[in-house]
Amino acid sequence: MTGSVAANIRRFREQRGWSQARLAREVCRVADVQGQPVGRQEVSRWETGKRRPRKWLPFISAALGVPVEALRASRETVEPPPPSLTDYLPEGDPLAPLGAREGRRVGVAAVADLQRRVHGLRLADDVIAGGDLLRPALREFGSAVRLFREGTHTEAVGRSLLRVIGELAQIAGWIASDAGRHAEAERIYRLGSSAAHTAEDTTLAGNLLGSLAYQRTNTGDVQEGLGMARAALENAHEAPPRARALYLDRVAWAHAKAGEDQAAIRAVNEAGEALADHGGEDEPGYLYWVDAGELRVMEARVYTELRRPLRAVPVLRDVLGRYDATHTRELALYLSWLAVALTDANEPEEAAATAERVMTLSASLASDRTARRTEVVLSRLERFREVPEVRALLGSAA
Repeated sequence: MTGSVAANIRRFREQRGWSQARLAREVCRVADVQGQPVGRQEVSRWETGKRRPRKWLPFISAALGVPVEALRASRETVEPPPPSLTDYLPEGDPLAPLGAREGRRVGVAAVADLQRRVHGLRLADDVIAGGDLLRPALREFGSAVRLFREGTHTEAVGRSLLRVIGELAQIAGWIASDAGRHAEAERIYRLGSSAAHTAEDTTLAGNLLGSLAYQRTNTGDVQEGLGMARAALENAHEAPPRARALYLDRVAWAHAKAGEDQAAIRAVNEAGEALADHGGEDEPGYLYWVDAGELRVMEARVYTELRRPLRAVPVLRDVLGRYDATHTRELALYLSWLAVALTDANEPEEAAATAERVMTLSASLASDRTARRTEVVLSRLERFREVPEVRALLGSAA
């Protein structure tokens, strides 16, 4: 029954177009309570089933304008739990072609179709969070592996299929990581790396290793993440300029997380130099998003992590002033760095206003990244709790 209540609260809230913070405010208003004992995070716990509403259920009902019975009612169709990679891949070596293959003939047209589907998944990731995109991403990944294993193809087509599997692994791993499924993401990255090495595509293998390095760095294993990032860079002798710039960005970030100021700044500068060499060369399509704007964001993030807000704030303001508002997750993430930098610059009022935007944007996102960043921002604001704007924000989030 608890699961039904959780799903129904979210469903009715989304039907009204409310954020979790808005529902929290409405519940407190209906209950006529002082302060805000219910905040966005409490609503999130209700909607994920981590906490039962209990005494708040009548007030949730009144705020949403639905009977309590509608909140308790179980629905006929229940969304199954998110799948894992094992749901789509065979046991043993998923990349081993079948001994006696009787599948359909796979040619260059099928590979081209897969490439288009991979790029479509990348574009979807620009606007859809990992928790909502994980299922189709794993489904596409499993389909590509089955096509390689069960189809009949030439050696050249087989190598192309392996490259597509590697590219799918990179985006599927990124999506799994954004959904908070880090062990799953690592398995996907490693399987993709195996495909890339078998296809002798060192640039793709470096991108996959760099992606895993970035996850390791962000989930606490900074030194191992730094080692992986440097290995990806050192093996990128023939990589195109934008790939090298991306690898250097990941090295810079790992150095910043390790508190190694000079090494981080040096890597940021080298990434800019690598990008400056870009100019019409043949390169993989998955590098489409690596441009001067993204490098500036990473530069600002590095300076924020190194507690140098005077360098970070102007860059972030400039980039955010021109950023595509449809990329909600990235907008929330970049704003979170601005909020932290403003906190370090002793601008708590503006930091609180920026943090509120982060929370509003993140409320409806199924993204572990934005959830973690929101926690970081609120933690950094704690030392300014006596500032009225900060106190109000922390109260609503408590």
